[in-house]
Amino acid sequence: MKSSAFLLSLLLAGASLGARHIITAPYDSDHARLSDILGAIADLAKPYGLSALLEFFPWTTVPDLATVAKVVAATSCPNVGILVDTLHFDRSGSSLSQLESIPAEWLPMAHVCDAPSEKPTTIEGLLYTARAERLPPGEGGIDIAAVLTRLPHHTQITLEVPMQRLTGLEGPEAVARRVHDATLRCLAAIP
Repeated sequence: MKSSAFLLSLLLAGASLGARHIITAPYDSDHARLSDILGAIADLAKPYGLSALLEFFPWTTVPDLATVAKVVAATSCPNVGILVDTLHFDRSGSSLSQLESIPAEWLPMAHVCDAPSEKPTTIEGLLYTARAERLPPGEGGIDIAAVLTRLPHHTQITLEVPMQRLTGLEGPEAVARRVHDATLRCLAAIP
């Protein structure tokens, strides 16, 4: 199968670069089939030392933490997990108590960013914020500290902060410095 060969080449490239996870997206409305596909990806990834993480998005049929947990649980694969993105967690209405109920081994990685407190009311607005205009941690209205303090200690924290407008105005180095400095301030403020 052509797609399996392509996926295997991606897994090999990721493993050779030291990756630990492959991030997948939930663009299948049949959750049983999505679980099967996720499990198949995890099986392919296992020999490379990789896990398959499913990220949830409010504009999909896997819009929140509760739904993604059901899809992941249905795989019964030990190397499957959930990628928690602070933006999607906030926009989906997922709760901190739900986050605390997720098995620790399912939470190996999180994407962190901030966004304005006012949530978009359209899919276009959600997509625009997610793909083009996020804020550095601590510069918006997401309670990042509440999410981070409920993640297991082993969770790898990564930044996903696209800022297209500012990058166009000031350049990528200035944006990277702003995100770096804001992240350090945000982390320092967490008790």
